Amino acid sequence: MAVVDDASLIRESIGLLMPRLDVVAAVSTVEELVRRRPVVEVVLLDLHLANLEQQPDVRQGIAAIRALTGRGYRVCVYSQEERRFVLAACIAAGASGVVSKALPTRRAEQLILEVAAGGAAVPQSVVGILEVLVRRDCITLLSDRQRQLLHGRARGLTYAQIAKQLFVSESTLRGYWLDLTRSLSDSLRSLTPGEIERALGLAPGDLLEFWSGEATDAKDWWRVTASESGST
Repeated sequence: MAVVDDASLIRESIGLLMPRLDVVAAVSTVEELVRRRPVVEVVLLDLHLANLEQQPDVRQGIAAIRALTGRGYRVCVYSQEERRFVLAACIAAGASGVVSKALPTRRAEQLILEVAAGGAAVPQSVVGILEVLVRRDCITLLSDRQRQLLHGRARGLTYAQIAKQLFVSESTLRGYWLDLTRSLSDSLRSLTPGEIERALGLAPGDLLEFWSGEATDAKDWWRVTASESGST
């Protein structure tokens, strides 16, 4: 795997703290990774990479995700970001997983490995958003079993608890969940901010304005996230 993080401590220590991760490249910017072009199963990406006043052309956030996925990389976001609409926008932009830096090291390592193996890591807050969108028919084409699984996961139930309710094995549910998250991610990318705002009862403009657009400018990412968080 490759790591893109502007914190040297993260770049230099993640392979030691998470020994099951085979780190072959650790860089501070997406641009540097693209220049190196390492062959890896997943790129672990922090959303907020650099001081834009010093490096105004460095890709951040959604633009960074799109730059990597556009070159065929599988992306797992690894960040302290907690705002659910920002995390959902990461999935909509093509990230296969979002893992919080606040998680215990072993749990984070396991989730990253699952993403590298072709799975998905969707935060609980984003699962809740997805369930609302499904319930209000913004996202369709799900089977009854998939809806039941999404309902359980949105309420924080474990695979074991859901398996007991549905009389299936945990391994079967994990397979369903992988297919489900792929389907939901694809559907999320096709929705407009307006459609999502209406479904969730939000005011126009409440969502990130580049949700499904072609924003690639790092300054756009900084401006929107700073505005959303109340920064000046």
